[in-house]
Amino acid sequence: MNDRVYRRREVLKHMALGVGALGFGSLRVSGADEPALTLPNGQPLPPIGMGTWIAFNVGADPALRDARAEVLRAFFAHGGGMVDCSPMYGSSAQVLGHALQRLGVPDTLFSAEKVWTRNSHEARQQIDAQRAAWHVPAFDLLQVHNLMSWQAHLDTLAQLKADGALRYVGVTTSHGRRHRELERVLETRDLDFVQLTYNITHRDVERRLLPIARERGIAVIANRPYDGGALIRTLKRSHAVPSWARDAFGCETWADYLLRFIVSHPAVACAIPATSQLAHMHENMRAGVGSMPTPDHRARMVRDLESI
Repeated sequence: MNDRVYRRREVLKHMALGVGALGFGSLRVSGADEPALTLPNGQPLPPIGMGTWIAFNVGADPALRDARAEVLRAFFAHGGGMVDCSPMYGSSAQVLGHALQRLGVPDTLFSAEKVWTRNSHEARQQIDAQRAAWHVPAFDLLQVHNLMSWQAHLDTLAQLKADGALRYVGVTTSHGRRHRELERVLETRDLDFVQLTYNITHRDVERRLLPIARERGIAVIANRPYDGGALIRTLKRSHAVPSWARDAFGCETWADYLLRFIVSHPAVACAIPATSQLAHMHENMRAGVGSMPTPDHRARMVRDLESI
């Protein structure tokens, strides 16, 4: 069993059927008989999404906006689905909206936004403003950003979902903050997604949060997969990709190595690297197809990184 190479397409096939297979927890909505998480066109959610923090906060500069549109075009060309943004990310929503108007909105877009305000009465106004910036009729997923005023905002998002104005509800943290509070939220609230920081050098969530999410059928979005970019820059500059990883699961690049480690965890539905570079987008998206590391491979990957 440990030598088995999990293939992502097998996982996605079973996700599309709404069953947990190969030891992977089913990605729920709220019950075992309901369908797995999907794109708006009904296809399974691809494991590599796209973040926008910093990378898309380029203001009104026409050339920079057009360059980000080409990054988004490449993302969709590779079959990308989830695009994540937040009111905290400056002009990113407006830049996304510019790109979507230029490219058209594909039926593969899984729009993931956040609520980020301490005032519960401002949530719906903020959601409407972000939706207008994206130029989309509604969001697929709304998340309470960094657990800010999460009690009141989750009630608002649950009502939007009950009214049919929203498909999925979630919460987020980053940088390993507020994990005890997040654990309480996961155990007590009805959620579809949780977004948190998880990468090969930040694995604290493996002890409590990922098992809880898996047990409760809450899909995990992994942010900061490259530790803010510092991790992959250091590796690319100074080290070759281990040759055994190429032989074991077709790993060609450090993006392959780092992203496949994340999305091969059974609780993780999607990783959301952010980039402003076309070449990096191509690298990121190639990590979502082909063979995935087994549990034995994952353990060896950790040992290799710790030895560098």
